[in-house]
Amino acid sequence: MADRLAAIRARMAAACARAGRPAGDVALLPVSKTFDARAVREAAALGLRRFGENKTQEIRQKAGELAGLGLQWVMIGHLQTNKAKEAARDAAEVQSLDRLELAEALQRRLDLEHRAMDVLVQVKTSPEPSKYGLAPEALPDFLRALARDYPALRVKGLMTMAVNSDDEAAVRACFRLLRTLRDRAREAGIEGVELDRLSMGMSGDFELAIEEGSTEVRIGSALFGARSYPA
Repeated sequence: MADRLAAIRARMAAACARAGRPAGDVALLPVSKTFDARAVREAAALGLRRFGENKTQEIRQKAGELAGLGLQWVMIGHLQTNKAKEAARDAAEVQSLDRLELAEALQRRLDLEHRAMDVLVQVKTSPEPSKYGLAPEALPDFLRALARDYPALRVKGLMTMAVNSDDEAAVRACFRLLRTLRDRAREAGIEGVELDRLSMGMSGDFELAIEEGSTEVRIGSALFGARSYPA
């Protein structure tokens, strides 16, 4: 894993150089979904402290097994409203906020927990039906509603998943759209909303994402190895 991590960081640095950006501009979020606590412990020994997960039950299980390591858990998968309670309790951040119904559920639970949490708004930039996210045209009003009505949700940026395609231009277009939406929202000057972060790019396309402006890449299999999904 140490060798894989070094290779990923070298590729990240090279992509930053091609884009004329400092290597420190882009953070790495290891995605530990489907991998067991032993793999996360190995990654933590390499200095990694934030881990992305798709399911609240995996966060709960791993957080219990790895208590004491000072890890933070980031919800990156589609979050059902009835799971908002678990996310508000166990996650340090949610990157898949895509509807007001979910915002309401998170706010309600965070009020009970007497805390706030960082969130990224997930935007659908791919035409694939399997991809989740807010419609691009709905983003400005959504951000205004979050800033006005949901004070426990600290909006820090945007997240997307690019189209699953070998067409580099199509993949880049998804990332470029998110960056454009961020820039337009910044120009609108929505008070109470920070849009410094763009979470985009995964194991198969993170170099393209960095070249298009990503500030955080979500890396799973390239770091942990091939996943073994249950039948």
